[in-house]
Amino acid sequence: MRNFSLPLITAVLGLCTVFSAYSFATLSPAQQAAKERGIMLYNQYKPAENELRIAAEAGDAEAQFYLGENLRHKNRHMTAEARNFLEASATQGNLYAMIRLGNSGSGLCNILGNCPSGFKTQEEWLREAWKISKEQAAQGDPEGLYILFRVTGDFDSLIKSAELGFPFAQYWLAQRYRNGDGFFWLPWRRNQEIERWFKAAAENGHPQAMVEYAVIVYEDRGDMAVVRHWIEEAAKTGYQNGVAHLAGEYAHSPSHFNFPLDLVKAYGLTSLLLVLDGGGGTLRFTERDLVKISAQMTPEQIERGKAFALEWQAAHPRPISFFPMMLDPLDSF
Repeated sequence: MRNFSLPLITAVLGLCTVFSAYSFATLSPAQQAAKERGIMLYNQYKPAENELRIAAEAGDAEAQFYLGENLRHKNRHMTAEARNFLEASATQGNLYAMIRLGNSGSGLCNILGNCPSGFKTQEEWLREAWKISKEQAAQGDPEGLYILFRVTGDFDSLIKSAELGFPFAQYWLAQRYRNGDGFFWLPWRRNQEIERWFKAAAENGHPQAMVEYAVIVYEDRGDMAVVRHWIEEAAKTGYQNGVAHLAGEYAHSPSHFNFPLDLVKAYGLTSLLLVLDGGGGTLRFTERDLVKISAQMTPEQIERGKAFALEWQAAHPRPISFFPMMLDPLDSF
C-alpha cells in the first residue's frame, strides 16, 4: 500500500491535482516561476493565460494542461488552441488531459473529415487513458485505480483506490455515497461510510473534505473540539471556504462551533480573502464582512488584525485558493 502522507498530499493539493508520471520539460528558473504563478492564479479564478503560456510553450506538460483548461473555461468551449495544448500534454502521458479530450468531443476537423495525420478522436483518447490506467490499476496503483474509475465509471475501482489511501478517491467515494450510489442493507451504514471517507480524505490533506467532515461531526455528535480542529486545518491549507468559516467563527457572525470572539483574528483572516478579486464571486462578500468587523474595532485593533494576517501568511504560506475540482463532473463544456 502506498503511504500518502499529509505533507505530500497538501503539497500536491497546492497545485490542485495529482498527475501520473509523464515527462516534464526542463524549465529555466523564470519559466518555473511563471508556471507556479500561473497555477496559483488559475486556482484563484484569475487570468492565468500569460504565465501558463510561458511554461506551456517551453514544453511543460503540466502547464500545457492548465493552459488548455484555462483557455477552455475562458471561451466556454473547447477551442482549437485549448485542444492543441491539451493534446500536447496528453501526448506526454498526462491522463487527465486524455480524459478531458475524451469528454470534450473530437473537434471540428473530425466533423469535416479533414483531420491531419495522427489526429486522435475522442474515443481514441479515452481508450489510451483506459489502457494506461488499467495497467496501473493491475499493479495496485491507487491513482491508476482512480483514473480507471474516471474513464469507465467502474465503482469498484473507486472503492479500491479509496481503500489504498488516495484522497481524491476517498472524497469522491463519500460524495457518491451521499448521492445515493452503492447498496447498504442497513440504512445507517450509508451515513457511517460517508463520514468514514470524508474523514479519511481530510486526514490525507483534502481541504474540501475537512470542511465536509467538520459539518458532519457538528450535526451528528456536536463534538466541538473535533469540529474546530478541522475548520482550522482547512483554513491552514489556504482553502477559501475554510478561511471564511474560521473568520466568521472568530467574528461571531454567527458562531456555530463555539470559537472565542476575536475580532483581531477575524479581521486578519477576512483580509486575506481580498486576494480573491478575480472570479468566484466572493470579493463583495469579503468587503462587506470586513466593513462589519472593522466597525466594531478600534484603530489599534485593526492594525493588530493586519499584523495577524501577515503572521498567518508566514506560518501558512500556501496561497489562498478555491481549490477547483479536477475534471469536475458538472463541467460539461
